[in-house]
Amino acid sequence: MSDMRNTFPILLSIFLLSSCAKPMANFMLTKSKDTVPAKVQTENKSENADEYFWDFGDGNTSSEESPEHEYSLSGKYTVTLTAKKGGKTNTSSEEIFFNAPTECKVLIKTNMGNMTIQLHDDTPGHRDNFLKLANEGFYNDLLFHRVINGFMLQGGDPNSKGADADARLGSGGPGYTIPAEFNSNLLHYKGAVAAARTGDQVNPEKKSSGCQFYIVQGSEVKDQTLDRTESSTGKIYTDEQREKYKEVGGAPFLDHNYTVFGQVVDGFDIIDKIAKVSTNASDRPLEDVKILEMIQIK
Repeated sequence: MSDMRNTFPILLSIFLLSSCAKPMANFMLTKSKDTVPAKVQTENKSENADEYFWDFGDGNTSSEESPEHEYSLSGKYTVTLTAKKGGKTNTSSEEIFFNAPTECKVLIKTNMGNMTIQLHDDTPGHRDNFLKLANEGFYNDLLFHRVINGFMLQGGDPNSKGADADARLGSGGPGYTIPAEFNSNLLHYKGAVAAARTGDQVNPEKKSSGCQFYIVQGSEVKDQTLDRTESSTGKIYTDEQREKYKEVGGAPFLDHNYTVFGQVVDGFDIIDKIAKVSTNASDRPLEDVKILEMIQIK
C-alpha cells in the first residue's frame, strides 16, 4: 500500500506537466511538381496542439490540420504554421520555390473546379487577346452559359455576368472580332480551347468573337468520322492525328472552321463534371457554372 501512495502523486505531477506544455509546430511539404501550377500537400507533425493556422505566403491561409494548396505563380514563398493550445503558440516556417512554365498557360478557376489551359504560339492574335482579357479580369464572374454533354462548354459572354435565369445569352462581345488563325496542327481534340463566332452567312471570313470561347468535351471518334470530315473539308489527317482523335475523342467536324488557340492540360475531370450539369432548352445550366477568376501562370 505504501508503494501505491508514493506512485500516485508522481503520475499526477507528470500529467499536469504534460497538459501545460508549450505546443511545438512542425511540418513537411510535398510538391506535386517544380513548375507552376503546382499543388503542395502539407504533413502536420506538430505536438501538443489543438489549433492550427497556415499562411502559404501568397495571401492564402487555412485552419485545417494538413491542408492542400495550389500555387499558380512562380517564385519563392514562405509557408508558416502556427500551432496553438490554450493561450500558447509556436511557429515554424519553411521556404518553397516554383519555376515559371516555359509555355503560356492560364488557370481557369470555376465554382466546379479548376482547369489549366496552354495557349498556342501559332495563334498569336487569339493568344494575346485572351491573355489581355484574363489579366484585366474581364472573365471574372462570367458564366459557362451553354453546355452540351458530349460536345462542349461555351463561356465568355459579358452579358452573362449576373444574368437572370431567363436571359438570352451568347451574343455579347467586347466590340471587336479577331481574324481567323486556322492551323492544320491545331485540332478539336478533347480539351481544345477555341473561339466562338457568328455563322458563315454573316461572317464569311470566319472571324472569331473577341471574347467568347468554348472548351471541347467531344465524343468517341472513329476512322469513318475522320474520313467524312476529310471529304467535306479537303483536309487530310496525319496518322498521328487520327490516332490521337481515336485515343482522346473530340469534335473533328469543327476543324478548319473555328480557330483553336489553346488546349486544356490539367482538369479534364472538370470538363466532364461541368458537361453533366442539368440544362434548359437553350442549353444553359439550371445552376450557374461560374468562371470565378482567370490567372496567367507566370
